[in-house]
Amino acid sequence: MLKKFVNIIATEVEITTDMARSALGIVLNAADRQGSQFAALVFESIPGARTLSATSGVEVGAATGIIARLIEQTPGGRSAVAFQMVRDLQSVGLGNEQVSKLMPVIASFARTELGYEGVGHIGDFLGAGEAVEKVKVA
Repeated sequence: MLKKFVNIIATEVEITTDMARSALGIVLNAADRQGSQFAALVFESIPGARTLSATSGVEVGAATGIIARLIEQTPGGRSAVAFQMVRDLQSVGLGNEQVSKLMPVIASFARTELGYEGVGHIGDFLGAGEAVEKVKVA
């Protein structure tokens, strides 16, 4: 499913699959560092997503220590993580238009493929609020 997620991002955002993989990893890593329920739910649902997130974190030099992660979850830390995420996305080749397309594509995939609601903009991905799992009727 991770490959499908990356391919959808590449197609919809109009970037290469390598760029899409890096972009998804950067977003998931930033969300994970914020204690986001969205990230936790993606990690539970998509094999390989947690590894992609961790690998991306190492590549961009993201904080890994417990104290640093706690600081990143303060109001000022949240802003810093969001700004750094955008810079990291730009460093892998995404332009402003592509960055703006990325979040809605991720949210759409989460809704249609994973059945999650409650994500739609950057604050939802990075917040520690709860994503809501929809019950699918078979």
